[in-house]
Amino acid sequence: MSASPSDKTLSGSVEPSIDTPRNETRRGVGYGITAYALWGCFPLFFSLFDGVPAFEVLIQRILWSCIFLIAVVTLMGRWPAIRSSFPGRREAIRGLGWILGCALLIALNWGLYIYAVETHRVLQASLGYFMTPLVNVALGMLVLRERLGRWQKVAMGLALAAVMLQLLLLGTLPWISLVLAMTFGSYGLLRKRVPLDALSGLLVETSLLLPLSLASLAWLTWHGQSHFGVSFDITALMIVSGVVTTLPLLAFAGATKRLTLSTIGFLMYLNPTLQFLLALWVFGEPLVWPQLLTFALIWVGLGLYSMEAWRGHRRTLARGRDGVAK
Repeated sequence: MSASPSDKTLSGSVEPSIDTPRNETRRGVGYGITAYALWGCFPLFFSLFDGVPAFEVLIQRILWSCIFLIAVVTLMGRWPAIRSSFPGRREAIRGLGWILGCALLIALNWGLYIYAVETHRVLQASLGYFMTPLVNVALGMLVLRERLGRWQKVAMGLALAAVMLQLLLLGTLPWISLVLAMTFGSYGLLRKRVPLDALSGLLVETSLLLPLSLASLAWLTWHGQSHFGVSFDITALMIVSGVVTTLPLLAFAGATKRLTLSTIGFLMYLNPTLQFLLALWVFGEPLVWPQLLTFALIWVGLGLYSMEAWRGHRRTLARGRDGVAK
Protein backbone atom coordinates (compact mmCIF):
# COMPACT_ATOMS: atom_id res chain seq x y z
CA MET A 1 0.00 0.00 0.00
CA SER A 2 0.34 0.26 0.29
CA ALA A 3 1.88 -1.35 2.60
CA SER A 4 -0.87 -2.71 3.57
CA PRO A 5 -0.26 -3.82 4.18
CA SER A 6 -4.03 -5.20 6.26
CA ASP A 7 -3.42 -7.10 7.85
CA LYS A 8 -2.02 -4.28 9.66
CA THR A 9 -3.47 -5.36 13.03
CA LEU A 10 -0.86 -8.11 13.11
CA SER A 11 1.78 -5.86 14.65
CA GLY A 12 2.54 -7.95 17.69
CA SER A 13 0.75 -5.58 20.07
CA VAL A 14 -1.18 -6.90 23.04
CA GLU A 15 -4.84 -6.00 23.38
CA PRO A 16 -5.20 -3.49 26.22
CA SER A 17 -7.47 -4.09 29.19
CA ILE A 18 -11.02 -2.79 29.36
CA ASP A 19 -9.91 -0.29 32.01
CA THR A 20 -8.04 1.87 29.46
CA PRO A 21 -8.57 5.55 30.45
CA ARG A 22 -11.07 7.37 28.27
CA ASN A 23 -8.62 10.04 27.18
CA GLU A 24 -6.14 7.39 26.06
CA THR A 25 -8.89 5.73 24.04
CA ARG A 26 -9.70 9.05 22.36
CA ARG A 27 -6.05 9.52 21.49
CA GLY A 28 -5.92 5.97 20.15
CA VAL A 29 -8.94 6.61 17.91
CA GLY A 30 -7.28 9.80 16.69
CA TYR A 31 -4.09 7.94 15.86
CA GLY A 32 -6.04 5.17 14.16
CA ILE A 33 -8.09 7.56 12.02
CA THR A 34 -4.90 9.42 11.09
CA ALA A 35 -3.14 6.21 10.04
CA TYR A 36 -5.98 4.83 7.94
CA ALA A 37 -6.81 8.24 6.45
CA LEU A 38 -3.19 8.62 5.32
CA TRP A 39 -3.21 5.13 3.81
CA GLY A 40 -6.53 5.91 2.13
CA CYS A 41 -5.06 9.04 0.54
CA PHE A 42 -2.04 7.22 -0.94
CA PRO A 43 -3.56 7.35 -4.47
CA LEU A 44 -3.25 11.15 -4.37
CA PHE A 45 0.47 10.86 -3.64
CA PHE A 46 1.40 8.11 -6.09
CA SER A 47 -0.59 9.74 -8.88
CA LEU A 48 2.01 12.55 -8.80
CA PHE A 49 4.66 10.21 -10.30
CA ASP A 50 3.51 11.04 -13.79
CA GLY A 51 5.57 9.21 -16.41
CA VAL A 52 7.67 7.22 -13.88
CA PRO A 53 7.25 3.43 -14.19
CA ALA A 54 5.74 1.69 -11.18
CA PHE A 55 8.84 -0.49 -10.80
CA GLU A 56 11.11 2.54 -10.40
CA VAL A 57 8.73 4.15 -7.91
CA LEU A 58 8.77 0.88 -5.96
CA ILE A 59 12.56 0.60 -5.72
CA GLN A 60 12.85 4.25 -4.71
CA ARG A 61 10.15 3.75 -2.07
CA ILE A 62 12.03 0.77 -0.64
CA LEU A 63 15.31 2.72 -0.59
CA TRP A 64 14.02 5.87 1.08
CA SER A 65 11.68 4.00 3.43
CA CYS A 66 14.67 1.99 4.68
CA ILE A 67 16.75 5.14 5.21
CA PHE A 68 13.97 6.98 7.03
CA LEU A 69 13.06 3.92 9.13
CA ILE A 70 16.69 3.59 10.23
CA ALA A 71 16.57 7.20 11.44
CA VAL A 72 13.23 6.70 13.24
CA VAL A 73 14.24 3.41 14.90
CA THR A 74 17.53 5.00 16.03
CA LEU A 75 15.77 8.04 17.51
CA MET A 76 13.23 5.80 19.27
CA GLY A 77 15.94 3.49 20.62
CA ARG A 78 14.39 0.36 19.11
CA TRP A 79 17.63 -1.42 18.13
CA PRO A 80 17.96 -3.41 21.40
CA ALA A 81 14.36 -4.64 21.01
CA ILE A 82 15.07 -5.77 17.44
CA ARG A 83 18.21 -7.64 18.50
CA SER A 84 16.49 -9.27 21.48
CA SER A 85 13.70 -10.57 19.25
CA PHE A 86 16.14 -13.13 17.82
CA PRO A 87 18.18 -14.31 20.83
CA GLY A 88 19.96 -17.24 19.14
CA ARG A 89 21.43 -18.09 15.76
CA ARG A 90 18.73 -20.62 14.96
CA GLU A 91 15.98 -18.17 15.90
CA ALA A 92 17.63 -15.46 13.82
CA ILE A 93 17.86 -17.68 10.72
CA ARG A 94 14.27 -18.85 11.09
CA GLY A 95 13.05 -15.31 11.79
CA LEU A 96 14.88 -13.85 8.79
CA GLY A 97 13.34 -16.55 6.61
CA TRP A 98 9.84 -15.49 7.64
CA ILE A 99 10.73 -11.81 7.25
CA LEU A 100 12.14 -12.43 3.76
CA GLY A 101 8.79 -13.97 2.80
CA CYS A 102 7.04 -10.91 4.25
CA ALA A 103 9.40 -8.60 2.36
CA LEU A 104 8.69 -10.25 -1.01
CA LEU A 105 4.94 -10.14 -0.42
CA ILE A 106 4.90 -6.50 0.65
CA ALA A 107 7.11 -5.54 -2.32
CA LEU A 108 4.66 -7.24 -4.70
CA ASN A 109 1.75 -5.55 -2.93
CA TRP A 110 3.39 -2.10 -3.06
CA GLY A 111 4.39 -2.47 -6.69
CA LEU A 112 0.96 -3.62 -7.83
CA TYR A 113 -0.73 -0.86 -5.84
CA ILE A 114 1.45 1.80 -7.50
CA TYR A 115 0.70 0.21 -10.88
CA ALA A 116 -3.05 0.33 -10.12
CA VAL A 117 -2.86 4.05 -9.34
CA GLU A 118 -0.77 4.82 -12.43
CA THR A 119 -3.15 2.90 -14.71
CA HIS A 120 -6.26 4.52 -13.17
CA ARG A 121 -7.54 1.39 -11.45
CA VAL A 122 -7.96 2.75 -7.95
CA LEU A 123 -11.43 1.16 -7.77
CA GLN A 124 -9.81 -2.26 -8.16
CA ALA A 125 -7.28 -1.39 -5.46
CA SER A 126 -10.10 -0.29 -3.16
CA LEU A 127 -11.97 -3.55 -3.79
CA GLY A 128 -8.80 -5.49 -2.98
CA TYR A 129 -8.44 -3.91 0.43
CA PHE A 130 -12.16 -4.35 1.14
CA MET A 131 -11.65 -8.05 0.36
CA THR A 132 -8.56 -8.44 2.58
CA PRO A 133 -10.39 -9.25 5.87
CA LEU A 134 -12.34 -11.99 4.10
CA VAL A 135 -9.12 -13.34 2.56
CA ASN A 136 -7.67 -13.40 6.09
CA VAL A 137 -10.61 -15.54 7.21
CA ALA A 138 -10.10 -17.91 4.27
CA LEU A 139 -6.36 -18.22 4.98
CA GLY A 140 -7.11 -18.88 8.65
CA MET A 141 -9.40 -21.72 7.64
CA LEU A 142 -7.08 -23.22 4.99
CA VAL A 143 -3.68 -22.73 6.65
CA LEU A 144 -4.34 -22.50 10.38
CA ARG A 145 -7.33 -24.87 10.36
CA GLU A 146 -9.48 -22.31 12.13
CA ARG A 147 -13.19 -22.99 12.39
CA LEU A 148 -15.50 -20.48 10.75
CA GLY A 149 -18.67 -19.19 12.31
CA ARG A 150 -21.96 -19.33 10.44
CA TRP A 151 -21.91 -15.70 9.32
CA GLN A 152 -18.24 -15.91 8.36
CA LYS A 153 -19.14 -18.75 5.99
CA VAL A 154 -21.92 -16.62 4.49
CA ALA A 155 -19.47 -13.70 4.10
CA MET A 156 -17.00 -15.97 2.31
CA GLY A 157 -19.77 -17.17 -0.02
CA LEU A 158 -20.75 -13.59 -0.85
CA ALA A 159 -17.14 -12.69 -1.65
CA LEU A 160 -16.83 -15.69 -3.98
CA ALA A 161 -20.15 -14.79 -5.62
CA ALA A 162 -18.95 -11.20 -6.14
CA VAL A 163 -15.83 -12.35 -8.00
CA MET A 164 -17.75 -14.85 -10.12
CA LEU A 165 -20.43 -12.27 -11.00
CA GLN A 166 -17.80 -9.81 -12.23
CA LEU A 167 -16.22 -12.59 -14.28
CA LEU A 168 -19.56 -13.50 -15.86
CA LEU A 169 -20.92 -9.97 -16.36
CA LEU A 170 -17.71 -8.19 -17.42
CA GLY A 171 -15.80 -11.15 -18.80
CA THR A 172 -12.67 -10.40 -16.74
CA LEU A 173 -11.44 -11.26 -13.30
CA PRO A 174 -10.63 -8.33 -10.98
CA TRP A 175 -7.06 -9.63 -10.88
CA ILE A 176 -5.56 -6.52 -9.28
CA SER A 177 -8.09 -6.76 -6.44
CA LEU A 178 -7.45 -10.47 -5.96
CA VAL A 179 -3.64 -10.20 -5.98
CA LEU A 180 -3.65 -7.20 -3.63
CA ALA A 181 -5.93 -9.02 -1.19
CA MET A 182 -3.98 -12.29 -1.41
CA THR A 183 -0.55 -10.69 -1.00
CA PHE A 184 -1.62 -8.52 1.91
CA GLY A 185 -3.53 -11.34 3.57
CA SER A 186 -0.58 -13.71 3.17
CA TYR A 187 1.73 -10.99 4.47
CA GLY A 188 -0.38 -10.74 7.62
CA LEU A 189 -0.28 -14.51 8.03
CA LEU A 190 3.52 -14.63 7.85
CA ARG A 191 3.89 -11.58 10.12
CA LYS A 192 2.31 -13.62 12.91
CA ARG A 193 5.53 -15.65 12.92
CA VAL A 194 7.76 -12.58 13.37
CA PRO A 195 8.26 -11.23 16.93
CA LEU A 196 8.57 -7.60 15.79
CA ASP A 197 6.17 -4.66 15.85
CA ALA A 198 5.03 -3.15 12.53
CA LEU A 199 7.64 -0.38 12.49
CA SER A 200 10.65 -2.54 13.34
CA GLY A 201 9.41 -5.34 11.10
CA LEU A 202 9.12 -3.04 8.10
CA LEU A 203 12.68 -1.82 8.72
CA VAL A 204 14.04 -5.38 8.59
CA GLU A 205 11.89 -6.15 5.53
CA THR A 206 13.07 -3.10 3.58
CA SER A 207 16.67 -3.83 4.65
CA LEU A 208 16.41 -7.28 3.08
CA LEU A 209 15.01 -5.71 -0.11
CA LEU A 210 17.61 -2.93 -0.14
CA PRO A 211 20.33 -4.80 -2.12
CA LEU A 212 17.83 -5.64 -4.87
CA SER A 213 16.60 -2.04 -4.86
CA LEU A 214 20.13 -0.64 -5.17
CA ALA A 215 21.04 -3.11 -7.91
CA SER A 216 17.89 -2.18 -9.87
CA LEU A 217 18.61 1.52 -9.41
CA ALA A 218 22.20 1.02 -10.64
CA TRP A 219 20.90 -0.85 -13.72
CA LEU A 220 18.40 1.90 -14.55
CA THR A 221 21.06 4.59 -14.09
CA TRP A 222 23.59 2.69 -16.23
CA HIS A 223 21.07 2.43 -19.08
CA GLY A 224 19.95 6.05 -18.72
CA GLN A 225 16.42 5.10 -17.68
CA SER A 226 16.44 6.45 -14.12
CA HIS A 227 14.22 9.44 -13.37
CA PHE A 228 16.06 10.24 -10.13
CA GLY A 229 17.77 13.62 -10.48
CA VAL A 230 16.11 14.39 -13.81
CA SER A 231 13.69 16.90 -12.27
CA PHE A 232 13.45 18.43 -8.84
CA ASP A 233 9.78 17.53 -8.39
CA ILE A 234 10.13 13.81 -9.15
CA THR A 235 13.36 13.51 -7.15
CA ALA A 236 11.73 15.18 -4.14
CA LEU A 237 8.70 12.89 -4.41
CA MET A 238 10.94 9.82 -4.45
CA ILE A 239 12.73 10.96 -1.29
CA VAL A 240 9.47 11.92 0.42
CA SER A 241 8.01 8.47 -0.35
CA GLY A 242 10.03 7.12 2.59
CA VAL A 243 8.45 9.64 4.95
CA VAL A 244 4.98 9.01 3.51
CA THR A 245 5.42 5.28 4.11
CA THR A 246 6.60 5.69 7.70
CA LEU A 247 4.27 8.37 9.09
CA PRO A 248 1.05 6.28 9.05
CA LEU A 249 2.99 3.42 10.66
CA LEU A 250 3.94 5.70 13.55
CA ALA A 251 0.29 6.73 13.95
CA PHE A 252 -0.79 3.10 13.75
CA ALA A 253 1.70 2.15 16.47
CA GLY A 254 0.13 4.79 18.71
CA ALA A 255 -3.33 3.38 17.99
CA THR A 256 -2.44 -0.25 18.73
CA LYS A 257 -1.10 0.70 22.15
CA ARG A 258 -4.39 2.31 23.16
CA LEU A 259 -7.18 0.45 21.35
CA THR A 260 -8.56 -3.07 21.24
CA LEU A 261 -7.88 -5.02 18.07
CA SER A 262 -11.62 -5.13 17.34
CA THR A 263 -11.77 -1.32 17.32
CA ILE A 264 -8.79 -1.17 14.98
CA GLY A 265 -10.52 -3.75 12.80
CA PHE A 266 -13.47 -1.39 12.32
CA LEU A 267 -11.26 1.64 11.66
CA MET A 268 -9.39 -0.20 8.90
CA TYR A 269 -12.40 0.12 6.57
CA LEU A 270 -11.65 3.85 6.38
CA ASN A 271 -8.70 3.11 4.07
CA PRO A 272 -10.51 1.38 1.16
CA THR A 273 -13.54 3.65 1.61
CA LEU A 274 -11.40 6.74 0.99
CA GLN A 275 -9.79 5.03 -2.00
CA PHE A 276 -13.24 4.22 -3.37
CA LEU A 277 -14.39 7.84 -3.03
CA LEU A 278 -11.16 9.21 -4.51
CA ALA A 279 -11.50 6.88 -7.50
CA LEU A 280 -14.98 8.25 -8.22
CA TRP A 281 -14.69 11.92 -7.24
CA VAL A 282 -11.06 12.80 -7.95
CA PHE A 283 -9.84 10.37 -10.62
CA GLY A 284 -13.20 10.08 -12.36
CA GLU A 285 -13.07 6.32 -12.81
CA PRO A 286 -16.31 4.85 -14.23
CA LEU A 287 -18.33 2.57 -11.97
CA VAL A 288 -20.51 0.29 -14.08
CA TRP A 289 -23.34 -1.61 -12.45
CA PRO A 290 -21.59 -5.04 -12.38
CA GLN A 291 -18.74 -3.42 -10.42
CA LEU A 292 -21.23 -1.76 -8.07
CA LEU A 293 -22.90 -5.13 -7.53
CA THR A 294 -19.50 -6.64 -6.73
CA PHE A 295 -18.80 -3.93 -4.16
CA ALA A 296 -22.29 -4.33 -2.67
CA LEU A 297 -21.80 -8.07 -2.13
CA ILE A 298 -18.39 -7.48 -0.54
CA TRP A 299 -19.84 -4.77 1.72
CA VAL A 300 -22.64 -7.07 2.88
CA GLY A 301 -20.09 -9.81 3.52
CA LEU A 302 -17.92 -7.40 5.52
CA GLY A 303 -20.98 -6.35 7.52
CA LEU A 304 -21.71 -9.97 8.45
CA TYR A 305 -18.03 -10.62 9.21
CA SER A 306 -17.83 -7.52 11.42
CA MET A 307 -21.05 -8.44 13.23
CA GLU A 308 -19.72 -11.87 14.11
CA ALA A 309 -16.33 -10.44 15.13
CA TRP A 310 -18.05 -7.91 17.40
CA ARG A 311 -20.18 -10.60 19.01
CA GLY A 312 -17.10 -12.72 19.64
CA HIS A 313 -15.35 -9.73 21.19
CA ARG A 314 -18.30 -9.07 23.51
CA ARG A 315 -18.38 -12.73 24.57
CA THR A 316 -14.65 -12.56 25.36
CA LEU A 317 -15.14 -9.44 27.47
CA ALA A 318 -18.11 -11.03 29.25
CA ARG A 319 -16.07 -14.11 30.12
CA GLY A 320 -13.30 -11.85 31.37
CA ARG A 321 -15.70 -9.94 33.63
CA ASP A 322 -17.18 -13.17 34.94
CA GLY A 323 -13.69 -14.43 35.75
CA VAL A 324 -12.84 -11.24 37.63
CA ALA A 325 -16.14 -11.40 39.52
CA LYS A 326 -15.39 -14.92 40.69
